[in-house]
Amino acid sequence: MLVIALPRISFAGGMDWVNIFGIVWVLFSLLIVGAHLHFILGVDEEKKRALEAVRRAKLRQWEMKLLDKQERSKSV
Repeated sequence: MLVIALPRISFAGGMDWVNIFGIVWVLFSLLIVGAHLHFILGVDEEKKRALEAVRRAKLRQWEMKLLDKQERSKSV
């Protein structure tokens, strides 16, 4: 749709309502294309993996704290 409509939109006629609509329409279309590429390329997958690694590291820290508390309570 963008390939067909972009050559037909005239940006040389000054800043009237038709040109403003054309500019907004093109920007919105590019935003949609970018969102689809973001999904297709799997950027969210990398983010999920990174967040999972952080979660696992936090769990390990909690485990170490709990084990340390247990050892201290046994020695007292």
